[in-house]
Amino acid sequence: MRRIFTQFAQRSVLQYRRPVLRKLAPLLAVLASAAVINAGTLPESVVFVGKGKFDSLMQRGQSQNWAALPIGERTAQVGLALVGTPYKNFTLEIDSRKETPCVNMAGMDCWTFFEIALAGARVLKTSPNPTSADMLKMIELDRYRGGRCDGTFTSRLHYLEQWLNDNQSRGLIKDVTPSLPGARKLNRDMKEMSAAWKSYRQLKANPSLIPEMARVEEQLSRRGIYYVPKSLVPAAEKYIRDGDIVCIVTTWPRSYTSHVGLAYRDKKGVLRFMHASKNEGKVIVDSRLSTYLNRYKSHAGIMVARPSDI
Repeated sequence: MRRIFTQFAQRSVLQYRRPVLRKLAPLLAVLASAAVINAGTLPESVVFVGKGKFDSLMQRGQSQNWAALPIGERTAQVGLALVGTPYKNFTLEIDSRKETPCVNMAGMDCWTFFEIALAGARVLKTSPNPTSADMLKMIELDRYRGGRCDGTFTSRLHYLEQWLNDNQSRGLIKDVTPSLPGARKLNRDMKEMSAAWKSYRQLKANPSLIPEMARVEEQLSRRGIYYVPKSLVPAAEKYIRDGDIVCIVTTWPRSYTSHVGLAYRDKKGVLRFMHASKNEGKVIVDSRLSTYLNRYKSHAGIMVARPSDI
């Protein structure tokens, strides 16, 4: 497994020439060893569930040459291939103390759906023969602060706002929200995880981590977000592309966002919301995005992140 990661890192350094990717090459080399260390203490059957489904998905993507598609369209294609996957929560909470990159192809919540779709799209472009090890590396790159899991719960990016800022700083995505018509600033007092720490397996097992989560929340509170209120989303829809990551901003206190999915423009040109739906119990292609938002009083609007190719 270490050899696979090392080969991937070497390919990354030699293959990518664009400025952002040259900056990422040393990081990928570091991840080559980091991911092996993190995953090595837990069996593969725990950190990667549904390897057969993953292999089948990668074979389909290769046979249909999805790698030739732009990153957004490629992400949407992988997302569509995941439609029907059962909804399953808490798939990341696999150990009370050890944090490690993991993938569950058999069940997904809203966050793991979009990150698996995005990671799968990237693996199809960067790996000639995609493996579960390649997928775990891409998940680690996306899911953890600075792209590295250090084995602790607090190295994971737990809030979409935190994820957006961290991934954008590394050139992996772009927050296009401020450029959308009707976008405005929002600041809110964040205390979701530090206040409800008993609801989180690792925080309950390790209360010493709570101050760090409170620090993250305080930083997010100060920084704030840009969002488009749902009444203005219909005018913004034409600027949103296939595979854009749509974060649902909530009216709930103590947090900015409550849900996430992918943008998908159907054959009629309607921008629809593709997501792992708890209500439906599976991954679905839902109604027009603005219609979906108006279905729930707790939905205040959207943030939109556009993935970058690597």
